[in-house]
Amino acid sequence: MHWQTHTVFNQPTPLSNSNLFLSDSALREAVMREGAAWDVDLLASIGQQLGAAESLELGRLANVNPPELLRYDATGERLDDVRFHPAWHLLMQGLCANRVHNLAWEDEARAGAFVARAARFILHAQVEAGTLCPITMTFAATPLLQQLLPKAFADWLSPLMSDRYDSHFLPGSQKRGLLIGMGMTEKQGGSDVLSNTTRAEKIDGERYRLVGHKWFFSVPQSDAHLVLAQATGGLSCFFVPRFLPDGQRNAIRIERLKDKLGNRSNASSEVEFTDATGWLLGEEGEGIRLILRMGGLTRFDCALGSHGLMRRALSVALYHAHQRQAFGKTLITQPLMRQVLSRMALQLEGQTAFLFRLARAWDNRRSPEETLWARLFTPAAKFAVCKAGIPFVAEAMEVLGGIGYCEDNELPRLYREMPVNSIWEGSGNIMCLDVLRVLTKQFGVLDLLSAECNEVKGQDRHFDRAWRQFQQRLRKPSEAQGREITQQLYLLGCGAQMLKTATPPVAQAWCRMMLDVRGGVMLDERVQDDLLRRATGGAG
Repeated sequence: MHWQTHTVFNQPTPLSNSNLFLSDSALREAVMREGAAWDVDLLASIGQQLGAAESLELGRLANVNPPELLRYDATGERLDDVRFHPAWHLLMQGLCANRVHNLAWEDEARAGAFVARAARFILHAQVEAGTLCPITMTFAATPLLQQLLPKAFADWLSPLMSDRYDSHFLPGSQKRGLLIGMGMTEKQGGSDVLSNTTRAEKIDGERYRLVGHKWFFSVPQSDAHLVLAQATGGLSCFFVPRFLPDGQRNAIRIERLKDKLGNRSNASSEVEFTDATGWLLGEEGEGIRLILRMGGLTRFDCALGSHGLMRRALSVALYHAHQRQAFGKTLITQPLMRQVLSRMALQLEGQTAFLFRLARAWDNRRSPEETLWARLFTPAAKFAVCKAGIPFVAEAMEVLGGIGYCEDNELPRLYREMPVNSIWEGSGNIMCLDVLRVLTKQFGVLDLLSAECNEVKGQDRHFDRAWRQFQQRLRKPSEAQGREITQQLYLLGCGAQMLKTATPPVAQAWCRMMLDVRGGVMLDERVQDDLLRRATGGAG
C-alpha cells in the first residue's frame, strides 16, 4: 500500500547566496560617509563570497565540530596542541586574506582603514563568530608589538603584518602569518586583574620566568600570548611565545578546553605556567596601562561582532517573512509583523550610524578630540549593543516560529553566541564604571559631549529632552546609576548620528522609538516601507 500523509508547502527556503554588503543600505552608506568609499568594491566582493551557501556551511561545520585538545602525541610526549576542523582553517584563511587582523596598522595605512576594517569584521561576523576571537586579539596586540616587540623576535613583524594564515605547529620565525592571544584572567580575579597571583621572576635582560595559571587563556594555539603577571615592580605585561627562540616548546601546559554555551568553534583554555619564559613589555608595573591600550580595540570589536550577529538575524527573519504565508497573506504584509520587522531595522540603522562614526574616531586617533570621542563612546557601545543583541535575536526567532528554535536553522547558534560579547573584555558593570570614570575625570569630555548634542539641538523634541535629562543626571552621577547613565549616553550618541545622517522621517522615528519614555510608538507606513526596503538593499 502507498501512504501519502501530506505534501510539503509554505516552508521558506533558508537564506543563502545573498550579498551581505550590497543588501545592507545602512552599511554601504556608513562606509562611504565615514571615509572608506575606496573599499566598497572589495566589500561587495567579500559580501558576495561570505553570503554564499558554501561559506555559511563552513560556519555551521566549524561549530558542530568543535576543537579538540591533544595533550600528548602517540609516543607519550607532551604536545599541548589543539586540533580544528578544516572548516575553521578555511574561515581563518578568509579573515587573514581580507586583512581583518591588521588592516589599520600598515605604516602607510589609507585614511578610512579603520572604517573599512570594521565593515569587513561585521560581514565575517554574520557567517561565523568564533574565528573573530583570534583576529581581534591579534589586531589589538599588533600596534603594541610594533613598538615593544622584544629584540629576540624582531623577525616576527613581517609575518604579523602579512595576509597569510599559517596553522603549522612551528616557531613563529618559520611561519608566514602569526596570531597573538591574551592571558589575563585568573580563577580568583576575573576583571579584577590586580588580584592576579601568577609570578614573574627576572632571569636576565627582558627575560622572566613565569609560574602560575590562567583561568581563561584565549586561543591557546596562538603563536604568542600577552600575559599579566606580578613582578617585583608590580603587575606587568609579558610576551610569552609558544616556541622559544631556540625552537623548544615553552612551558605552557594546557589543562583543558572550556565547554562553553556558545563560541563553540573557538578554543578557550585553562593553562598553567611551569617555569614558562616571558619577555617583559615596557616597564615593570605597566601591565594595566598596556592592557588598557588594547582594551578599547577589543571592546569595539565586541560591539561590531554583536552588531553583525544582529544584522544576520534580521536578514534571516526578513527572508522568511517574505516567503511564509499565514492567514492568506505573506508575513511581510501583515501589519503587526511589519511593525516588528521595521522596528528591528530601525534599531540597526541607529547602531550602524553610531558604530561607524566611532570607527572614524578610531581612524583619526591622532586627533585629541577624536581620541576622546572614542574613549567615551567605546565602552558605552560595548555595553549597549552587546546587551541589545540577546533579545534582538530572540525576536528574530519568533518571526520564524518553531523552526527558528531548531538547530536546523542558524538562529540558535546566533543566540548562543550573543552573551559572550557582553562578558568578554569586561562585563556590563565594568563598561559602565569605565564610562563614569571618563565622564567624571577626563578633561574636556563634557564640552565634547555638549558640542555633539548641541549640533542637532532643535531637530527633535525627544532628543532635546533626553539631552536635558542627561545633563541633570551628570550633576551628581552615582555609581549605582551607572547603567542608566551609560545607556542614555549611548542613545544620545546614536540619536545625534541619526539626526545628522538619516532622512528626517527616519531620524525622528528613531528618536520616538528609542527616546520617548512613554513607549507605544507606532511607525507609520511610509517609514516602514523605507526601512524594510533599505534593510534588503534597496534605496531609501
